[in-house]
Amino acid sequence: MTNEKKISFEEAMAKLEQIVDKLEEGDVPLEEAIIFYKEGMELSKLCHDKLKSVEEQLTQIITEDGRTESFSIDEEE
Repeated sequence: MTNEKKISFEEAMAKLEQIVDKLEEGDVPLEEAIIFYKEGMELSKLCHDKLKSVEEQLTQIITEDGRTESFSIDEEE
């Protein structure tokens, strides 16, 4: 893969969807399927990391005097 860190979340998701579509067709040679799978796993990790980064940014609030404060949202089950 070529510098996946530089692509946007949306581009990574689009590539991941293309890989899933190819693999679901089922007529991909085994060696090629393994390459697609590895690339898909890397893209999946990239998307996860980008989402985690955004989540961390969103859990910071800026107070009236300009300080940042962490907060957490309790998820209801």
